[in-house]
Amino acid sequence: MPSTHTSTTARRPSATVPSTTDPATERRDLKRKIELITKIRDHETFNAIEYYDPYPYQKRFHDTGANCHQRLLMAGNRIGKSHSGSFETACHLLGKYPTWWEGKRFRKPIVAWVGGVSNETVRDICQFALLGTPGNPMELGTGMIPRHAITKTERKPGVPNAISVTQVKHISGGTSYLYFLAYLMGPERWYGRSVDFVWLDEEPPREIYSQAVTRTLDKRGCVAMTFTPEHGMTQTVASFINRLQPGQSLTNAGWDDATDKVKTVVNQKPGHLNEAMMEQIMSAYSPHEREMRRNGRPSIGSGLVFPVAEEKLMIDPFPIPDDWPRISGLDLGWDHKTALVTIAIDPETYDTDEETIYVVDCYGQTKTPPHVHAESIKTRNTGPIAWPHDGHRRDSMGNPGLADQYRNLGLNLLPMHFTNPPALGEKKGGNSIEVGIQKMVTMMEQERFKVFNTLTDWWEEWRQYHRKDSKIVPLNDDAMSATRYCVMSTRFAQATDDPSWSRKLEYPELGLV
Repeated sequence: MPSTHTSTTARRPSATVPSTTDPATERRDLKRKIELITKIRDHETFNAIEYYDPYPYQKRFHDTGANCHQRLLMAGNRIGKSHSGSFETACHLLGKYPTWWEGKRFRKPIVAWVGGVSNETVRDICQFALLGTPGNPMELGTGMIPRHAITKTERKPGVPNAISVTQVKHISGGTSYLYFLAYLMGPERWYGRSVDFVWLDEEPPREIYSQAVTRTLDKRGCVAMTFTPEHGMTQTVASFINRLQPGQSLTNAGWDDATDKVKTVVNQKPGHLNEAMMEQIMSAYSPHEREMRRNGRPSIGSGLVFPVAEEKLMIDPFPIPDDWPRISGLDLGWDHKTALVTIAIDPETYDTDEETIYVVDCYGQTKTPPHVHAESIKTRNTGPIAWPHDGHRRDSMGNPGLADQYRNLGLNLLPMHFTNPPALGEKKGGNSIEVGIQKMVTMMEQERFKVFNTLTDWWEEWRQYHRKDSKIVPLNDDAMSATRYCVMSTRFAQATDDPSWSRKLEYPELGLV
């Protein structure tokens, strides 16, 4: 019987590499690495200002400070507007600016005010952004102002964990002073001393905004506001949108300015918002809020009268041919404007379901007598002029109504006051405002309503024309009323000089048909 042989491979013991350092040295190296990592993390934690990397819209806002002393960053929610305000405030307090900075610079210590709606919101938003978590001494300096630069803080009486004033070490060796104020404290708390810089986070009442501007004038300082226009087209918002003056700036930004398709200025990092996040955030907002929350644009009252994108209406001016029918509307006023609006009608669409009109002229003045209005209006190519029923009204002395006065002054007023076109089967039209508004909205949506982009006063009214509790607010609406008279009176329009245009005017009330 053959023998069985089983072979085995002998296992060699693994070679042990001797350590080149002793355990004590390894522990020291590890300790140094931990200390280095801790130091780096502490530097990041307590020097947040050095890691600010702006989006392009944020840099544009900062840059406006070079030439403007009243500045507004009107932005959508959750894109970093308060982050921008806290960074700029800290730069001015410290006197330190990044290499990319092209905005305003203060060369010496400053006095700064930071304001918000209430003491609590100022504490939770502005104080947190500048100093760190309120009430936690270990986190003082985790905001935009580094810990080493905060030399002293004083508590605000009666408001838990709120700071009233902070002293900040300036790069020159001096001391800057930072005061936290609230709008609800009342305007009298904003009186008195001069300041260099004011940051208002959330829209202030008009009186407080005026005080903030006044306090910075003698020092040639600056007021910067950062907010989402949650209160709609307020006086402050309207002034920046419609009547921007020299020395003022408006920076508008929305979610599209902070998406992952946008890169930061310094390190070219993608933005923090993506489509999934934006959809999730948007779902939490009611429909009437979404434009404001996303794009930082105001909604007005309980809704715009004309909820149509202005891009559908706005066009560059062009010469109106003489054969295009024209008609004007005249709204009468004294304390409010006397306004005249002129429209021209594309003759190829006239009196059809596709009728297309062009608002080509707008005039308005307050507290001006009729003869002055008339002289200005007569220089314009108006066509016939529609006018409201209160033009018949005589004054207390029994003098002729304004309609007769304007006729005597040479204006081409229609024989009868304005009415809407008669309904089918009716001889007279009514004065319903809503009928005219709905026709205008339909024409705007169908892009049959165009307006010259040079008519600043007209656009200002259009943007502010709004409803409250479902009713149109009858304020600053003179040009809108005059426009409605035009649109609802196109049946009386006439061309200027074209002899082939011989349309007869029809006045059923007078038997002229």
